[in-house]
Formats: sequence, structure tokens, C-alpha cells
Amino acid sequence: MLYTIENEKIKVAIAGYGAEFASIVLKEDGTEYLWQGDPKYWTGRAFNLFPICGRLIEGRYEYKGKSYDMKIHGFFRETEIPVIEKTPTKVVFRLTDNEETKKQYPFAFEITVTYEVSGSSVRTIYAVRNPDADNDLIFTIGGHPGFRVPLLDGEKFEDYYLDFTDVKPAKQMVFSPTCFYTPDTLDFPLEGGTVLPLRHNLFDNDAIFLRDMGREVTLRSKTNDKFVKVTYPGMPYLGLWHAPRTDAPYICIEPWCSVPSDEGKVDDFETKRDMIHLAPGCTYQNDFNVEIG
Repeated sequence: MLYTIENEKIKVAIAGYGAEFASIVLKEDGTEYLWQGDPKYWTGRAFNLFPICGRLIEGRYEYKGKSYDMKIHGFFRETEIPVIEKTPTKVVFRLTDNEETKKQYPFAFEITVTYEVSGSSVRTIYAVRNPDADNDLIFTIGGHPGFRVPLLDGEKFEDYYLDFTDVKPAKQMVFSPTCFYTPDTLDFPLEGGTVLPLRHNLFDNDAIFLRDMGREVTLRSKTNDKFVKVTYPGMPYLGLWHAPRTDAPYICIEPWCSVPSDEGKVDDFETKRDMIHLAPGCTYQNDFNVEIG
């Protein structure tokens, strides 16, 4: 089922399955900004990642002496998420633990995902509550929205670039050939210190993951004034991706709170890198914002 929120500038559709974006349209001219999925490249559109981001070694992890299987990016993206509130400009989804989640994730949890439009922006707000009275809730979270590139007919992928603001010396994290974490980093030079021109072969080795970046990036065109600005003030990692070794007409701009498993190591959730440990009764919140124009 699709849920639509809108104002005078923007119209956004969100799917109940995965509570993910299905469409982001600028009303002024009807331009669709969100990647619409294509099995030739990637059927997804804008996954929400919970309770992990990325891959696990052997597709499993350990917790308190037991082993649990979990697919890449966790189970939230493959679950129908109930709506608990809907207004013309806001929709709120909520998932709590159940028999199915307990098979792969032995925690009590409540995760709420809120979408709200304002001006020409849509904000995604994650709130995770730990209802357990005795144990920490261990998780991470992130977004995986894909955007059409090019946005207009007659343009090329190479007409677009990413414009970073407030950039520190950028570091690219070096992943293994199977996309697991290694401790190595590379300098990631940008043209003029802020610009990354897009070309398909950037993704020949799969995703690019950056750290020590600013908390905002804008997708722009050399041939028109359209843009997509993604702001992620509370997320320390940024992934950039499209289907490797293809001419895929989209780019994913992915704010994450953590990275995939360490190469060659089955994770113990209690010691896994970058996981959030939420105390009993507490609530964690994070968000990212997408502005179009």
C-alpha cells in the first residue's frame, strides 16, 4: 500500500512494505526525483536499514553464545510496517518485535519511522525505543535512497556531480573485494575540495564509503538548475552506490551510522563496530532530510 503526503511544493509517496520512499515529485513541473526501480540494475528504491547496515560475514552474527542469521541491511526493509498516524503532510510507521523478528534478532524493540514534508523537503526521522527492563538494545540504522540520474531527457549521467559543503579532508574507507570492512583508508580528493564528478566506473568496485565528511551533499547538474540535497547531521558515514560495472541511471546517497562487518570475522553483537547500545527504557533518534529543486 502507498501513503501520500504533500504540500504546495512537493508530493511524496511511501510504501508500507519497508516504509520506504516510492516517489518524490516536485509539483512545479512534475519531475520525479526518486529512482523507480528496475530489475536490470536494482529493484529497490530507498531501503531503511535496521538493525544492521551492510553485510554480515557468513550472513550471521553471535549474541550471548548463540548464532543468528540475518540478510544484508536487516529485516526492516522486507517487512510490511503498520501506519500509526497519517495527516496530509506526515505519516508515521511503527514496528515492534514479534515472533518472526525474534528468530533473527533476540531483542525487544520499537522502531518508528516518520516522514514529514516542509517546503520542498521531506524529512525521515528514526526513533528507536528499548522497552526491555534489563538489557541494552543493540542496533544501528541508516538510509539507502536512490535518485534518478539524469533527471531530465537529453542529459547524461556524466552531466551530474556531487557538491559537498563543510568538507574536512575526505577519507574513503577501503573495503574488501566482498564488501567487508578493513581498517585501511585512502585520501579521497575532490575537485576544488568540494566536487565529485559522476561517472559510471566510480562504482566498478561496488560502493564508495566516506568518513570525516561534512553532513550535507548536493546532487547537481552542469546543464540545468535541478538539485537533490541530502542533509544527515547525526550520521557519521556516507555511502555512494549504483549497481557495479553498469550504466545504471541512478545514484544512492546513503547516510549510515555504521559499516559492514570486519573482513574475515563473524561479529559478536556486543562488540561489533559502531553499534548503538541503548539502555533499558531509553529512546534514540536520528534523521536525514531530502530537499529537491
